[in-house]
Amino acid sequence: MDFRLTEEQEMIRQMAADFAANEIVPYCIEWDKADEVPMETIKKMQELGLMTIGVPAEYGGDGLDNVSKCLVCEEISKGDAGLGTTIAASTLLASDPIIVGANDEQKKWWYGRQLEGAVCAFCLTEPGAGSDALGLSTKCVKDGNDYILNGTKQFITNGGIAQQFTVFATLDKKLGNKGLCCFMVDKETPGLTIGNKEDKLGIRSSSTTQVIFEDVRVPGWMMIGKEGGGLPILMETLDLSRTAIAALATGIATACVEASLNYANERQQFGKPIGTFQAIQFKLADMAVRAEASRLLYLKAAYLQDIGAPYKTVSSMAKLYAGDSAMINAIEAVQIFGGYGYTKEYPVEKYMRDAKIMQIFEGTAEVQRMVIGKYLSKNGYNPFVME
Repeated sequence: MDFRLTEEQEMIRQMAADFAANEIVPYCIEWDKADEVPMETIKKMQELGLMTIGVPAEYGGDGLDNVSKCLVCEEISKGDAGLGTTIAASTLLASDPIIVGANDEQKKWWYGRQLEGAVCAFCLTEPGAGSDALGLSTKCVKDGNDYILNGTKQFITNGGIAQQFTVFATLDKKLGNKGLCCFMVDKETPGLTIGNKEDKLGIRSSSTTQVIFEDVRVPGWMMIGKEGGGLPILMETLDLSRTAIAALATGIATACVEASLNYANERQQFGKPIGTFQAIQFKLADMAVRAEASRLLYLKAAYLQDIGAPYKTVSSMAKLYAGDSAMINAIEAVQIFGGYGYTKEYPVEKYMRDAKIMQIFEGTAEVQRMVIGKYLSKNGYNPFVME
């Protein structure tokens, strides 16, 4: 078993790491305060191909494997989790329904625009429906060859900067899982407006808004899959995206280790660096183990995806563990920094704010435990055969 990255994977990882070091880290505190990232930074990422890591080769992209995509997410998130979220939400989460259920014509439309610079957003969550995907109120009504969409989506990453959306709506709540539909929607479609921008605790450089649909007419050819066939597309999309979220969380967990280690080697107390004290060394050791274990879990999930093996439970495990690890590492980092950790002079308070969302979006920690627990109750635990 070879745990080394391939030459191509390492090259892509290093490119993302270099971009983060030079174009993100020096400015991320400013973006956090401003509650946005400059579009010129987004354009730089587009020029490097970072915003199109999910585009298949047959549609003009680089055709990266899932391991490479996740490595990019980790490195960018290590620089700024908000920007990492922007990438993951656009080229992975919002675009995964295209991979899962779109036909050739739809893929050409979606990926063609993405390669031209379009940012993408995924519209699922609503004011009254988060973890309960079948509780959606956004309706789609067939009108001739078109569908009319009405409803409000909440907490939409990239909502304020996206040019195209994947949108989930229901034909009728009474139909339950047989009523869900998925659409591609152009931002310029009449009736689509951007609502309130969220004033968030963390990942503040990412754009998070409401997206409002008022009699939005969508051509029938823009429905992904068949009418009422949206649930399988949604479930597979969320399963795929959890691996990327785990990579984002691992980026934060790793940033906490690096910042804490550097500080512990520099900070002097009682005449020597605090990193020489066993209490601090134990914290650093546990933090490093959490970051490394998180990385191994998401890499395993991504590898399983790449070879076409069952991966869903491992993906949930990766998302759960990495999300919790990011939060715990951030808390420990603030503790190691002491009073300075509680100020905005150092980055660890930002890591702590950024980390919390990793336990919430794309399936809360509780939902992941439910998914894993149900699987174990039904199938038992065999670490070498896990669906």
